[in-house]
Amino acid sequence: MKLYIKNMVCDRCKMAVETVLDKLDLNPTNVVLGEVDLKEESLTDAKYQEMKTALENLGFELLEDKKKAAVAQIKAAIVELAHYTKEPLKVNLSEYLSNKLGTDYASLSSVFSVEEKNTIEHYFIQQKIEKAKELLSYGELTLSEIAFQLNYSSVAHLSAQFKKETGLTPSQFKQDLKRQTLDKI
Repeated sequence: MKLYIKNMVCDRCKMAVETVLDKLDLNPTNVVLGEVDLKEESLTDAKYQEMKTALENLGFELLEDKKKAAVAQIKAAIVELAHYTKEPLKVNLSEYLSNKLGTDYASLSSVFSVEEKNTIEHYFIQQKIEKAKELLSYGELTLSEIAFQLNYSSVAHLSAQFKKETGLTPSQFKQDLKRQTLDKI
């Protein structure tokens, strides 16, 4: 049985979800960002509600609507790409998402835009800028190294997108250091 879970955006989130499922004697066979495979083929209504409530108590949302589930999958794939993938993307974003989610990009884009009032591309930029903020706050990399790590063509391109998204230059941001949690983007 496959479950889609909103706000599961980091490794700690995955561990929290696994803990909840284990406490409920459910058997997750695979837990990735935004999605869980259970060994069980179906659940009783009572067990399903118990799981749903336990997840909600931790700030997660069990997605039952297919469109919302698709959006959660898109977001999880983008978060994984922007925050946890070290290698440069070898294909464009649309091809990456189509291959990863097994759906044509036009359908993914349409659902995402309607449900989120945002484009996939802009959401990806927002995630990359959030990652840039994280790296800037650590103070270990130069802006040039950050631009390279996030696959920007130049420091100027990163700086322009950063300013457009935050209203601050990267240097100004370093002085303020205000970040958002990934699930709030």
